[in-house]
Amino acid sequence: MADCIFCRIARGDIDAAEVYRDDEIVAFRDINPQAPVHMLVIPVAHLTGIAAADDDDIALLGKLLKVARDLAAEQGLDKRGYRLVINQGLEAGQSVDHIHVHLLGGRPMRWPPG
Repeated sequence: MADCIFCRIARGDIDAAEVYRDDEIVAFRDINPQAPVHMLVIPVAHLTGIAAADDDDIALLGKLLKVARDLAAEQGLDKRGYRLVINQGLEAGQSVDHIHVHLLGGRPMRWPPG
């Protein structure tokens, strides 16, 4: 989608504080961080959310989680802990209709989260 902000970031039309990029995945620091470490991991291809994913997206979904895990380790979060969040729909807090994984860490997380 041409007007999707995450598609524009993935294409390089909008600058973001990128921490990772390959042909399928882009990760960048959130502009409104909710923790000392708050990154977003997105696919380059537009996929509106987890509910829109199908069997053809299994490898991509796995890669999103792998990249998030690797970034957490690079930030030293693997020892203390971190949270991965995928919001689906408005009531869950999804504000951009492009699937994204929030990587949050660097502080204690509370439960329940919402």
